[in-house]
Amino acid sequence: MATNITFHPGSVGASERSELLKQKGITIWLTGLSASGKSTIACALEQTLLHQGKFAYRLDGDNVRFGLNKDLGFDEDSRVENIRRIGEVAKLFSDASCFTIAAFISPYRLDRETVRELHKKANLAFVEVFVDAPLSIVEQRDPKGLYRKARAGEIKEFTGISAPYEPPESPEIHIKTGECDVTQAVKVITEYLVSHNYL
Repeated sequence: MATNITFHPGSVGASERSELLKQKGITIWLTGLSASGKSTIACALEQTLLHQGKFAYRLDGDNVRFGLNKDLGFDEDSRVENIRRIGEVAKLFSDASCFTIAAFISPYRLDRETVRELHKKANLAFVEVFVDAPLSIVEQRDPKGLYRKARAGEIKEFTGISAPYEPPESPEIHIKTGECDVTQAVKVITEYLVSHNYL
């Protein structure tokens, strides 16, 4: 880390920004296996919030892995760094009073807790959503054929097959996508946001 840098605070504080934008920032972190439904729910949630007039933005593998994190692979160190960078970006978006929706497998419990602590230290809200689907269901869905390739040994270190996934122990929201559709999942999240005065 560079030592010859000095943080320069802006002239607009968090309370003034949220008052002007009429919303407080929050990171809604969706975690789960590939094909569990994270991105589908994230897209629908983003659309719902935007149609309610809220400043919302979705971060997922498609808009992060092709740009900011295109230099990272899928080994353990790269996965850790991937989530670290995303956590920092999510914090900045939430500091800007955005409803930040992060949809990432984020397989390691410690990495997710690190992102939570990052937000906590900045007095920013963080809500973990466990998008839960058993391996049998996600392998049936397998929209990109990734599980089939992983089972055949064509993809190394694939989460859920040849690399671990550590489910959340106490997420704020637990959605079982084998038992509900996207509309119901978004409703569960928005109801949580309303009941906790984020919406």
